[in-house]
Amino acid sequence: MAQAKEGDRVKVHYTGKLDDGSIFDSSECAEDDCGCGHGPIEFTIGQGEVIPGFEAGIKGLSVGESKTIHIPVEEAYGERVQEMVAVVPRGDLPPEMNPEVGQQLEVTQEDGQVFSVLVVEVTNETITIDANHPLAGQPLNFELKLVEIL
Repeated sequence: MAQAKEGDRVKVHYTGKLDDGSIFDSSECAEDDCGCGHGPIEFTIGQGEVIPGFEAGIKGLSVGESKTIHIPVEEAYGERVQEMVAVVPRGDLPPEMNPEVGQQLEVTQEDGQVFSVLVVEVTNETITIDANHPLAGQPLNFELKLVEIL
């Protein structure tokens, strides 16, 4: 039976867990007909479409085969970078904006590049935003099942 290798386009079901066992994402819904839209993730091995540790975990699997992997921080979303946290004066925000902790905002850099940030603190004078990936700094665990090699 064929095994997944570099250059293969694959479909994979997964459940991602933190070290404490809490689930942060899953392609398989626990409820029948929930309409959540989840399904197997599709990507090409070697194209950098998923984190390196996830991609490495798929290599060598045959269709229908499953395995559990542990991905260290450096093969996941990397370490948290304090320089990616910024305090912004409220006066720099549009007057109609009322940011709340936990809100995702899109920021446009001077070069036109757009990226997401998370509001982590709000005061009367400032808001603190964090551009780190929410899972940065954390090792990840995945239950993987190779569904198809396309």
